[in-house]
Amino acid sequence: MSKQTQSSRRRFLQQIGATGMLAVAAPLSTLAAQEKAEERTLFYEKKISTGDTIRLGVIGYGIQGHFDLDTALKVPGVELAGICDLYTGRLVNAKEKFGNNLFTTRNYRELLDKADIDAVIIATTDCWHARIAKDALTKGKAVYCEKPIVYKISEGAGVIEAQKKSGKVLQVGSQRVSSIGLAKAKELLAAGEIGKLNMVNAVYDRQSSIGAWEYTIPKDANAETTDWNKFIEVTAKMEYDSKKFFWWRAFKEVGTGVAGDLFIHLLSGTHFITNSKGPQSIYGSGQFSYWKDGRNMPDVMAGVMQYGDTPEHPAFQLTLQVNFISGTGGQEVIRFTGSEGVMEVKGNDINIKHSLMPEAPGFGGYDSLFTFSKSMQEEMQKDYDAKWTAAQKKRPVKDDVTFKAPKDYNEHLDHFTNFFDSIRTGKPVVEDAIFGFRAAAPALSCNESYFQKKIIQWDPVNMKLV
Repeated sequence: MSKQTQSSRRRFLQQIGATGMLAVAAPLSTLAAQEKAEERTLFYEKKISTGDTIRLGVIGYGIQGHFDLDTALKVPGVELAGICDLYTGRLVNAKEKFGNNLFTTRNYRELLDKADIDAVIIATTDCWHARIAKDALTKGKAVYCEKPIVYKISEGAGVIEAQKKSGKVLQVGSQRVSSIGLAKAKELLAAGEIGKLNMVNAVYDRQSSIGAWEYTIPKDANAETTDWNKFIEVTAKMEYDSKKFFWWRAFKEVGTGVAGDLFIHLLSGTHFITNSKGPQSIYGSGQFSYWKDGRNMPDVMAGVMQYGDTPEHPAFQLTLQVNFISGTGGQEVIRFTGSEGVMEVKGNDINIKHSLMPEAPGFGGYDSLFTFSKSMQEEMQKDYDAKWTAAQKKRPVKDDVTFKAPKDYNEHLDHFTNFFDSIRTGKPVVEDAIFGFRAAAPALSCNESYFQKKIIQWDPVNMKLV
């Protein structure tokens, strides 16, 4: 690896420790100018030996399968060993991209049977995640499974048990939990930068047909080219429907809607930053506003969750929002509100604005004081002024905080680096089966709440419906 290549593979992260953050009032941008920075290497820079090589298979080579594979192959020592997909056109695409000698199949078990494959990416339709993950672990493969880790809450325990029994690495693909932005947000929250947390508002809106999953359907799509009979092996029997195959997120028979696609990113991020195991009560509401294309999962959805007072965090309420016809043009933000400020996490950028209460209680203004007799007002004003100083009556001022990740920072690459690092060294991944399920279950519970029109009760410690 050349020095120039090594240099291009470095990113820089502003680093202020928790105690330092409390001790100083200057924003991070100022401190960065003082060259207080931590160098973070996103790529391996050691020589990759033969023993370090990881042979990778891909099961599900659609949109996310392409993105995942392209990112995984940027990590040194990772080689592609095979691709599985049910649609023949994607297997042609794979050979066009990687050569005719690439092993391809429409049967994922053939790929799992290959002794030269060490790990697999599972980027299939949601309804296939649990089965393939368990089969892969049983075959001794490490697993990178796209979120949600399961299609049904009832599948969670089986995947967790399979991972424990196999002893192999399993990482769920909510890549933001490996990002430097969320790591910094976690640090700032733990340092008490916004006081005591009490509410989180998480939004992931879109405004486009592709954002609403109306993906282009190939002209040759039919029951044979998509191996429809195989596709519905884990579902109820259905007549061929190209939308259910290519727009599967929009259909409850095979996908999990906005909850399984986007709520879960917001939940994963919130759980990572707060160290939470999950909520106790969950309510989901939805509607069909614009994309009336045959889908049976809402295009506008909201969730409300209550988190208990635990050793990891104080009690807080979480609101979730996804709007597929948002006049904002689309936005992704998680807003943490505490007793002393608000922290907004937008991608890997963080902004904190403070608002602190004065020590003295309110007196006068929009208050009942003016409704009393004049003599009583004067007497009470005198008492108030004698008890509280001018300084105690004022709101304390605390400088805002900003953090920006490097412009070309790639959290997806960090997530895969962590995955392959775990395979090579045995160090724990950030998002294992338990973490992934603790994010998936509340998301899927929003769907259950929406369809059943009731509040769902959840035990986040034992990971069971109540």
